[in-house]
Amino acid sequence: MKKGRVTLLLIFVLLVVAGAAYTLNHLYQKEQAPEARFGVETPRIADIIKKSVSSGTIGPRKEILIKPQISGIVDELFVEAGDTVTAGAVLARVRVVPDMAALASAQSRVERSRISLENSRLDFERQEALLASGVVSQQDFQQSETSYLQAQEEKLAAEDNLRIVKEGAASRAGEASNTMITSTVDGMVLDVPVEVGNQVIQANTFNEGTTISSVADMADLIFRGQIDESEIENLRVGIPLILSIGAMPGKKFDAILEYISPKGVPENGAVQFEIRAAVTLDEGDFIRAGFSANADVVLDQRKEVLALSEALVQYEGPKPFVEVQVGAQQFERRDVELGLSDGLVVEVLSGVALEDSIKRWNQPIFD
Repeated sequence: MKKGRVTLLLIFVLLVVAGAAYTLNHLYQKEQAPEARFGVETPRIADIIKKSVSSGTIGPRKEILIKPQISGIVDELFVEAGDTVTAGAVLARVRVVPDMAALASAQSRVERSRISLENSRLDFERQEALLASGVVSQQDFQQSETSYLQAQEEKLAAEDNLRIVKEGAASRAGEASNTMITSTVDGMVLDVPVEVGNQVIQANTFNEGTTISSVADMADLIFRGQIDESEIENLRVGIPLILSIGAMPGKKFDAILEYISPKGVPENGAVQFEIRAAVTLDEGDFIRAGFSANADVVLDQRKEVLALSEALVQYEGPKPFVEVQVGAQQFERRDVELGLSDGLVVEVLSGVALEDSIKRWNQPIFD
């Protein structure tokens, strides 16, 4: 009996020693564990822009295609791409290659007009002699004279028509000639898609004609892009765009949205809507036609407002709050009212001040 008591006592002592050892070890490990500290960040004054991005190209508002008024062969070119021209400036000269059927018809018309003129001349001279003898009246003579004058005019018209068919110009047109291709607008020559010796065709019912040159006003540029259907309801005509051009890094251009397509087009699994915006150029700016560009479509913006990083904001249900430092590693909750956000930075309407230090709760630092 006594021996059993001793055994129980020994077991109890061992349990007490083991418990004490465990407690001491736990306290030691706790003392050795790193203590978490939290960094802080202060609000700042910033501009906040909520935007969407549209990809597209920049080009002139109107690109005029200059086409010949007569078919033939390009005999000479007077401009090249990049030249600046005014309305009426000669761009090229075309040498006419006459159509054989038209040429034959024109030659036949000249011969018929010659015969008619000769007959009218003989009749006129005869009537003139009879008038002098008093045989015919003045009225009969005037009819003969009129026929003679009309025959002269018809012969001149027939000869002009023959020259137009053969050479592209009429003798009574002075320097005017269909063979001289002129610009119809002021602007810059963007393209000359023909070479000397190329055959060109005038525009007609069955053919749109050969383009001799394209001319555009490079001071009146348009951004043409597309935007996803999910953003279209946030747009309105007149809102600003900020253009970034890949070929001109570091340079930004302003634009004003002036057109939103009423019809979307399926593309790459989504519906895209065309937009157009007028580009604002400063003096000395030059953008080449066809440059690809990205447009930041400014949906809303705030200038010089109190802002902080979205990462500092916590939520309890729909209600946002932050933790403001009140002492060394001591923070208190403070509800905030938020405004516009661009996804990274958010406007603070109330709840914190510029000098407050906000806990970076998701970035603890361990000692």
